[in-house]
Amino acid sequence: MAGLELLTFGCRLNIYESEVMRRLAGEAGVEDAIIVNTCAVTGEAERQARQAIRRAHRRRPGAQIIVTGCAAQLHPDRFAAMPEVARVLGNGEKLTAAGWAPDAAPLLVGDIQAVAETASHLIDGFDGHARAFLQVQQGCDHRCTFCIIPLARGPNRSTAIGEIVTQARRLVEAGYRELVLTGVDLTAYGADLPGKPSLGQMTRRLLALVPDLPRLRLSSLDPVEIDEELWRLIAEEPRLMPHLHLSVQAGDDLILKRMKRRHSRANVLAVAARARSLRPDVALGADLIAGFPTETEAAFRRTLDLVDEAGLTHLHVFPYSAREETPAARMPPVPGDQIKDRAARLRARGVAVSQEFLAAQVGTVAEVLMERGGIGHTAHYAPLRPDRPVAVGALFRARVTAVVGDQLVGEVE
Repeated sequence: MAGLELLTFGCRLNIYESEVMRRLAGEAGVEDAIIVNTCAVTGEAERQARQAIRRAHRRRPGAQIIVTGCAAQLHPDRFAAMPEVARVLGNGEKLTAAGWAPDAAPLLVGDIQAVAETASHLIDGFDGHARAFLQVQQGCDHRCTFCIIPLARGPNRSTAIGEIVTQARRLVEAGYRELVLTGVDLTAYGADLPGKPSLGQMTRRLLALVPDLPRLRLSSLDPVEIDEELWRLIAEEPRLMPHLHLSVQAGDDLILKRMKRRHSRANVLAVAARARSLRPDVALGADLIAGFPTETEAAFRRTLDLVDEAGLTHLHVFPYSAREETPAARMPPVPGDQIKDRAARLRARGVAVSQEFLAAQVGTVAEVLMERGGIGHTAHYAPLRPDRPVAVGALFRARVTAVVGDQLVGEVE
């Protein structure tokens, strides 16, 4: 089966960048090829990328395999040494026309720390997605001790508001009813731009200048960087979805310090309380790491207890996975069986609070964005299966009648 195929791993930013690459590769005449856009957030993510490359080669032995993304940026030689791989592109090069030129070097990975701006790319759609992702920020200036991503993504850099608005209008004109603002460190938006506009200021201008956009979501937020303008939008703007995802990672203050996070347990609780006071129906999600080095059972319990104390309902749980280039990898590790057990306990709590949240939706009327597979998502990002077919990408209202498994069931109004 000839043609251009993309395998995308990891974050929403990678989904956005895969669509940029689809266009750039197509314009360069790349045809019988598989582009593997890798993730490096954990060692397991890199292992999965290598497995996917081998499977892709067995499935399409004649296709050129081009590897890019964060894992390729960090360890280009490892991927270049794989016999299945024809080309390796860095995170900077993958978003340039020169990187896809037929005469480009088979190993093209530059110094990502030297990249000073975010390239603007116009995209008309996202293959297989009912919502569109809009990159507004790249890179990260922080150095959490467990995180390798700043080495793979480079320094913080933001997209100018005018370019964001242009891209948003283009996507809305293409029929998208929901956009998701994405970035590596989203709440750092604007620090490098003239006048230093905040994420909240940019979001308010975007909503004002694209009035036909019905729904806007934000990807992961740093709890201590939510600016006052964004708090006002959370309180006042119905088009900003009532679902906030927080980069929490742990609920124990000593572990947070060893992670080199900038927030405390009290900060997370304060953010949750403020969000609920401004928008009582808000749903709160969080990233949590189980088994960070030196984590005791008591420290883990404080993370587990935080789920209930903060009223978290959507958990992304990550068993700690050491990255050799990070400071945390040199800290005293938690035994692997304990990491696995703690991750399982956190996930079980996540299932329980999610079920409680879903049960509370029964009897309400939700606005739903229809997606593929017969499932849509409510404004609170709860999955809902309608009682009759609805076109993919359409917004519709449904009365929630039941919870089946991990999904709501609704009657279309």
